[in-house]
Amino acid sequence: MHQTYGTAYYIAPEVLNGSYNEKCDLWSIGVILYILLSGKPPFGGNNDDAIIEKVKIGKYTMSGTVWDQRSSEVKDFIRKLMEVDPEKRLSAKEALVHPWIQQKVTTKFDEALVGGAIENLKSFTAQSKLK
Repeated sequence: MHQTYGTAYYIAPEVLNGSYNEKCDLWSIGVILYILLSGKPPFGGNNDDAIIEKVKIGKYTMSGTVWDQRSSEVKDFIRKLMEVDPEKRLSAKEALVHPWIQQKVTTKFDEALVGGAIENLKSFTAQSKLK
């Protein structure tokens, strides 16, 4: 895989360099989970170029009230999915056995968490339209 495809918010840093594998999709899953849990993208900007520059650096924060309410397991999961170095990033197989995923598989459906994620997604969509 050597072509550059993707949307600025979700694209993995290695895709921008033109050399990537399936782990770029795990990065995108991390970004989607980040957005669902916070209502904001990890890398913001006024345009795609500004967002892409931040993606290349790969620095984001998980601070503030919304992140204080999230478990250490889910934050660890996101960090491991959004690892800039694809060699250190979780594979799909590793992601499936991460403690946060395993905990969610064995527990009941959390209506409050899903409801909050849906509201965060709606908020993110509304913000994108304004841009």
